[in-house]
Amino acid sequence: MSSEKAILPPGVLAGGFHELKHGRFEITVLSDGYITLTSDILMPDGSPDERQSILGRLGGDADSAPLQTNIPLIRHGSDLILVDTGAGANFQPTDGRLAENLSAVGVDPASITKVIFTHVHPDHSGGTTKADGSLLFPNAYYYVNEAEWSFWTDPDYETKMPGTLHAFARGAQRDLFAVKDRLTMVKPGDEIVSGLNVVSTRGHTPGHISLELAGDGNLLIAGDVIPNNIVSFENPKWYFGFDTDPDIALKNRAALLDKASNEKLRMLGYHWTYPGVGYVEREGAEYRFVRG
Repeated sequence: MSSEKAILPPGVLAGGFHELKHGRFEITVLSDGYITLTSDILMPDGSPDERQSILGRLGGDADSAPLQTNIPLIRHGSDLILVDTGAGANFQPTDGRLAENLSAVGVDPASITKVIFTHVHPDHSGGTTKADGSLLFPNAYYYVNEAEWSFWTDPDYETKMPGTLHAFARGAQRDLFAVKDRLTMVKPGDEIVSGLNVVSTRGHTPGHISLELAGDGNLLIAGDVIPNNIVSFENPKWYFGFDTDPDIALKNRAALLDKASNEKLRMLGYHWTYPGVGYVEREGAEYRFVRG
């Protein structure tokens, strides 16, 4: 690690970022900071008492809570791969820390060879370009699900999408069009590098993907399919306010929690308590996150 000070998420010791080895992959979980969501987005189905209890456990206030942002940096052979680019200056002032934290671990953005988008919400793709519009990762090749591309780049989005998605569509077009000449469309089942496969986890967005990494038991980089390791685990039938296709998202979330608990699948979640790496254990009709 470089001598520069890492900008760590709340509750993480100053010793550095979480690292793990999984098969042929070496992973460092970096932080982009955190985002703050109101309770009506985070848990619209919760009662007032349930909301207050969970907000407190998340370290929030009377109506909102911070969710950490975990970005995997994956070393695989000669490749240096990022999963999502964080928010840059395009979402909230408490996120957009990825560039500083790459520097803190001694990684030049120019050395990133691949960037894989789980989806193109602003806290996942807003860090693609710098303030002047140039690419933060100028030598990388980019990957996105073709269904995600088709949805967000529709030129008629203003007439086809509800108004609440218009700003997201503009941001997605900004980020995707910036890398269009370096972009590869992928489909569920595709292998991006040996042992790293694309998995469909649609619903949060129409083209949301997760990534399955082969090793001693698979590791699933889950993106936002399971938004939070407290809210979503303990209340698997609750909707999440930022899901584009809420019923599909709920169905796929429930299926993944069930699969992960049955198969002891290791997962890494984007907005889970740092470093977001662990397992799912079933507790009756609910689930519990076990770090590991």
